[in-house]
This record gives sequence, structure tokens and C-alpha cells, in this order.
Amino acid sequence: MKFIAGNWKMNGSRSLLDDMVKDLEAVDTENKIILCVPFTMLGKTSDKIAFGAQDVSAQAKGAFTGEISAGMLADANAKYVIIGHSERRQYHGETNNIVRNKATQALANGLIPIICVGETMEEKQAGKTMAVIESGVRESVPSDVNTDIIIAYEPRWAIGAGLTPTDVEIADAHALIAKTLEDMGLAGTPVLYGASVKGSNAADIMSIPNVDGVLVGGASLKSDDFIPIITSVK
Repeated sequence: MKFIAGNWKMNGSRSLLDDMVKDLEAVDTENKIILCVPFTMLGKTSDKIAFGAQDVSAQAKGAFTGEISAGMLADANAKYVIIGHSERRQYHGETNNIVRNKATQALANGLIPIICVGETMEEKQAGKTMAVIESGVRESVPSDVNTDIIIAYEPRWAIGAGLTPTDVEIADAHALIAKTLEDMGLAGTPVLYGASVKGSNAADIMSIPNVDGVLVGGASLKSDDFIPIITSVK
């Protein structure tokens, strides 16, 4: 089984989600399908699809206007939440420490965090890829985790740019993440790959060792693009 997670980002509508769910429920697959949608679209249920949010507050409750707590997400039927996505890190200055605090809140409320790590182009060019990835995992994952989490490797320089790392680069990154998680007592934690995933490359990417699924951006918004990714791996 592979995890196929779609991140709709700031796109979509309730009617689009209704259509997507109808299409996905007709797909014959044993892979785990997760749709991470904007807050306003949460609340839907499906026997075949799990739903998630794209961010969560690091606070449990209180006077934090505009924030959404982990408890609220759970109340809206979310099962997963993306934390520390590259766009949150880039546009909102989220650090590993902030990501860890958000993951702590998610876990305390029964959500499974999809914790994102990855290097920028500047870090890649400076030869810091592996150091950034390892510190991202060690510093973003709560130290007392004893339940399910997911890690997503996002080479930040490839997202939205139509670029894809080589198979060797993906393999090396995922091997390091798997080894780091093992060192932290979290062996077996799923590690997803996310950056410019599409139907034409999904099967090859998911055949790479230690790649347990994919985190899909734009291609998850249309059934004709998303379903080939889901069915690319049996």
C-alpha cells in the first residue's frame, strides 16, 4: 500500500470536492487516498477517502484570531494535517520549532501530522541538502512521539517549477530520512515524496526504495490527473 495525498492548497470549492470524491470512490485501489483541502471544505466523509487540513495552529485555543486549532480540525472530521509545507516555511517564516509545536498539537488531538522537510535551491547549491533534511526531521518531529506520523520530503527548489530530482537524489534523501527516523525510534514511519508529481512519473518515483507514497499538488485538483497517480502503483 502507498499513501497518495493530495494538497489542494488555496484552490477548489465544495462542488469540486463533491465531484472529486465521487470519482475517487469509483477507483479500484488498495492505496490510501488522502485529500488535504482548505478549511472551508472540511466536514465531508467517505469510506474510501481520508480528509486532512493544510495547516494547524500551534495553540490549543484562545485569543488567536484567524487561527484554527487541532481540536477544531478533528471536530470537522479531519484525520490528517500537513505541517511545515514549504510554502508555509517560505511565506510565513515557519521554523522547525514552530512545526514541532504544531505537530504536538495535532497529535494531542488524534490527528496524523504530515510533516514536511526539504532544502531550498540555495541550500542545495551550498551542498547542505543532507544536513537540512536531517535537521528538519530531528527538529520538527516531537521528541515524545509514540503514535502515527508521516514525513514528506519536498525538495523546495522543485515545487511548482516543473523540476524533479534525479532518482538517485530522491533515493539518497529518503534513505537518510528513514535512517534518521530509525535512530529516533520511529522505524517504519511512512515517508512521502512531494514535488512535481504527475501520472507520468508517479510509478517510477514510488518504485524508489523508502518512498512510501507521494504528496501531490496541482495534479490532485483534477480527477483525470489525480487518478492515474493513484492507480500507477498496485
